[in-house]
Amino acid sequence: MSGELHDLTVAELARALRSRQTSAVEVAEHFTARLMEKEQLADGLGAFLATNLEATRAQARAADARLAAGDTVPLLGVPVAHKDIFVTTDFPSTAGSKMLADPKELGGYRSPFDATVVRKLAEAGMVSLGKLNCDEFAMGSSNENSAFKPVKNPWDTTRIPGGSSGGSAAAVAARYVPAATGTDTGGSIRQPASFCGITGIKPTYGRASRYGMIAYASSLDQAGPMARTAEDCALLLSAICGPDLDRDSTSLDRPAEDYAASLDASIDGLRIGIPKEFFGEGLAGDVRAAIDAALKEYEKLGATLVEISLPRTELAIPVYYIIAPAEASSNLSRFDGVKFGHRAQQHGDLLDMYKKTRSEGFGDEVKRRIMIGTYVLSHGYYDAYYLQAQKIRRMLADDFQQAFTQCDVIAGPVAPTVAWKLGEKADDPVANYLADIFTLPASLAGLPGMSIPCGFGTGGMPVGLQLIGNYFGEAKLLNAAHRFQQATDFHQRKPEGF
Repeated sequence: MSGELHDLTVAELARALRSRQTSAVEVAEHFTARLMEKEQLADGLGAFLATNLEATRAQARAADARLAAGDTVPLLGVPVAHKDIFVTTDFPSTAGSKMLADPKELGGYRSPFDATVVRKLAEAGMVSLGKLNCDEFAMGSSNENSAFKPVKNPWDTTRIPGGSSGGSAAAVAARYVPAATGTDTGGSIRQPASFCGITGIKPTYGRASRYGMIAYASSLDQAGPMARTAEDCALLLSAICGPDLDRDSTSLDRPAEDYAASLDASIDGLRIGIPKEFFGEGLAGDVRAAIDAALKEYEKLGATLVEISLPRTELAIPVYYIIAPAEASSNLSRFDGVKFGHRAQQHGDLLDMYKKTRSEGFGDEVKRRIMIGTYVLSHGYYDAYYLQAQKIRRMLADDFQQAFTQCDVIAGPVAPTVAWKLGEKADDPVANYLADIFTLPASLAGLPGMSIPCGFGTGGMPVGLQLIGNYFGEAKLLNAAHRFQQATDFHQRKPEGF
């Protein structure tokens, strides 16, 4: 059955492995050969930054040994790949930046430990195929900010895959890997999932450990899975979530859940809130048509649509682009050329080394956000900008709590348009920022959110439906997503040629 392996979902592969229809080694070899063949072509997607065949085969052999011994862990032997924002011992970790890609360090920074998310999936028996391309330090909405190469959308290689987890989304959509990890700071799981026609979920802030995630904005960064179905995401999220109190001070002391247990529950009577602010003039007609059709499908499934208001939605962009750069300016101060990563070869004194190292190592978007962040935190501007942004952030969270008195989940578009052309917004960073308008509010509030494929727009490009839940409402979101996917086939469609 090797010719069909890449078309199987995580759940289907897991069942095939447990029934011994195939082996973890066979599965790993199949996916590795496929991604190597596809990525070596002239029109390769640029999704992978690093592979390690020896490490992958060793993990696959270990998984087969566990399977032979009767281990029935749900994800045992299933391949996964990690966004290159998670540190790993078996693969270099660069965060998509030249700052951590010093050639003296075997292709990039080598971590002495695995990120908690990586470790947990390894303990669950998943086999890592490598590291995935991303916007530099997870800063971007298009995956054009990678220091190495832009990622292309498999549905149309002249278009972006979304960012910053674009490599993860493209790899899953192209069937290079059945599942991948991503991170979401302001929408970086949901937006690329939407643009590439896959499923992705950001859990409640603090549900997944940030230990070993190269930090961008610490009060916003959150890890989550990206796969083809809600069922697959539920399996991965169950393995990823859980307390990590000794390593991550923002980790919540709340035990992991079995998110797959309630997938098939009825959604009859589910109240779906429709924010009127998400359906204004900025929403493209093709995206709105797909979203409206998806909402009608939910009504057929027994759900009730309720109009709600999130009145401060338009403030999410200025609030986010004050808070996130402020935290980034602090987090990225550690990259100075002293202990690890890139160091300028030609420099004078210590201060000159700092300046030249950071000038050479950071890309334009990272420099832009560091400068913005440093400015809003500086004396005389902290109260005027940063403090005010934090107050409005609290108000945005309050808006959601008011909305959840009227509904169980919130639904709307992920992005105002389908994926745009590569280079189309390269000279206009503000246009990129505006594309995050629908994902930023949930991120600022720390709420769980996900994207599921719900149709196609201009040029046959995928459109994603965003579902937002209340705190710790991941099971309800995954249940609603799964029932929708049982009634539709958008998640089963794949790009031509893949």
